[in-house]
Amino acid sequence: MNIGKASKNCGLPSKTIRYYEEIGLVQPLRGANGYRDYSETDVHQLKFLQRARRLGFSIEECRDLLSLYQDTGRASADVKALTEAKLSEVDKKIAELQALKTTLSRLAEACQGNERPDCPIIDDLAGGPR
Repeated sequence: MNIGKASKNCGLPSKTIRYYEEIGLVQPLRGANGYRDYSETDVHQLKFLQRARRLGFSIEECRDLLSLYQDTGRASADVKALTEAKLSEVDKKIAELQALKTTLSRLAEACQGNERPDCPIIDDLAGGPR
């Protein structure tokens, strides 16, 4: 199938599919005319990559996951290790976002929000009162 149909079948833009081909994540066959010819397997791999990217896996992590997916002799422990590493990253980001929320909430509470020029938010951003 051509890239337009593959795009429609997997839900990824053609530009993304071309990028995945450029970096070697998918390798569709080429017809005699030079056009890409995507198979059902290619579309399935594109869907796999789309799902992995939505779960936050980087391109390199996706490359590893796709390699493991294609290896029928893989150890599920390898897949689990990649997933647990990603989960640890997510937990760290959540903690950072919670700390950010706490700081922003504290600053918003401290500000009167009136017509006066003094503002604890600006003071904090500037490193203290001027």
